[in-house]
Amino acid sequence: MLSSERIFLRPLEAEDLDFLYALENDPSIWGVSDTLAPVSRHLLRQYLDNASADVYAVRQLRLVICENATGTSVGTLDIFEVDPMHQRAGVGITILQAFRQQGFAKTALELLVPYAREVLRLHQIYCTIGISNRPSQHLFTSVGFQLVGTRKEWLRTESGWEDVVEMQLML
Repeated sequence: MLSSERIFLRPLEAEDLDFLYALENDPSIWGVSDTLAPVSRHLLRQYLDNASADVYAVRQLRLVICENATGTSVGTLDIFEVDPMHQRAGVGITILQAFRQQGFAKTALELLVPYAREVLRLHQIYCTIGISNRPSQHLFTSVGFQLVGTRKEWLRTESGWEDVVEMQLML
């Protein structure tokens, strides 16, 4: 269920330390991941030690997006704020710079939709995207997410404040 001809999604493993270190310490994504400072290997090691906990216990799940041909880790797909009562969760996706604009994110989201519906038994998934991040808005729209609103001056940026769009997909 979590694989296609091109990619597969898998849970985090201890061997992902270097991959996560590179991903989390990429300043180009800090603005969309609410990060202000580099993350230490020690902190990431602790995170990996607890990453296999039940999604409903920790209310989140991070999957690694891997290319089928080489097994190379190209990004992560995050399911967060899992709400069992209201059957919804937030979705975030990050692709390493070298692998962006190659369709990995779209394929990962296409794999997520049936998993969220059939395995996690969610009613809806949602995302929050900076108004200037047109590629992400297009990505989520391409897999069926719909614009449901705008939050004004939601993100602090180097140049001031930025609005965000809220999108959701009913499963």
